[in-house]
Amino acid sequence: MLAFFVRRVIYAIIAMWAVSVISFVIINLPAGDFVTTYIATQLATGNLILEAEAESLREFYGLNDPVYVQYAKWMTRILQGQLGFSFEFEAPVRTVLGMNLLNTVLLGAGAVLFIWTVAIPIGIYSAVKQYSPGDYIATFFGFLGLGIPDFLIALVMAWVIFDTTGFLATDLYSAGYRTAPWSLAKIWDLAKHLVLPVVILGTAGTATLVRITRANLLDELKKPYVTTARAKGLTEWQIIMKYPVRYALNPVISLTAYILPFIISGSVVLSYVLDLPTIGRDFLRALTAQDIYLSGAVILFSGWLTIIGTFGSDLLLAWVDPRIRLEED
Repeated sequence: MLAFFVRRVIYAIIAMWAVSVISFVIINLPAGDFVTTYIATQLATGNLILEAEAESLREFYGLNDPVYVQYAKWMTRILQGQLGFSFEFEAPVRTVLGMNLLNTVLLGAGAVLFIWTVAIPIGIYSAVKQYSPGDYIATFFGFLGLGIPDFLIALVMAWVIFDTTGFLATDLYSAGYRTAPWSLAKIWDLAKHLVLPVVILGTAGTATLVRITRANLLDELKKPYVTTARAKGLTEWQIIMKYPVRYALNPVISLTAYILPFIISGSVVLSYVLDLPTIGRDFLRALTAQDIYLSGAVILFSGWLTIIGTFGSDLLLAWVDPRIRLEED
């Protein structure tokens, strides 16, 4: 198990470095730079930017340096606990993201918890009660969850909640708590506002995991060892939970590593629809302005989140199913 853990740590470090390189290359692909976008914006408002002033801005922001030099400076700052300086917001990236990053993590973690809590029991029920009315209902709503866009679900649910209860399910805080210090009242207010976006973000993931859990468990229940267990007189609950469910969850655990970054990327549109203070709005604004350090930080965060999730799922799989680590050893 120790050798398995060490190998995974080495792979994770290499992957994180590769993600950082790819992220920086991607954000430098568009023609021009932040100064080019800034000049276009100023010209649209009737302000003229002289060439000398533009060059001065590029020199100030280090945009005249070769790409590899900019990358080296960026990674050096990250290793020192800094994320660079946002051109668009004229502030350190860490300051710009600030509380929005915490809100995004809470939203993503809540959505993943919702997916696991809802999808696994429904998937098990659908497999055990195959072709029952409950199975058909779960399948129907699963296809709806996969087919309807998140932003449309958000609009409909926000309207229904407001029309029936008068509760405005937008933002993550009430007006009186947005800038207030943390307290039990603010945490409770955040929890109330998190319910709707968590359910919306988790809908597609829940529908996917229900189908995967159902299919895997049905496959396991058809194997000879299940018939042997029934012949030995084990109860149906013991038969299902002892081995079939355990093995059927392996793909579910692996898929979870990719759910959280997908949820964070999916929150970009949802943050505009429900006016959520997440990094999604900052990311879109940074991309529009070609703010390489802010957009790069968000891409890097999403990439590293995938790697950390994969690392965690690998360890969990090795613990749940010893065959995995034995095969590698």
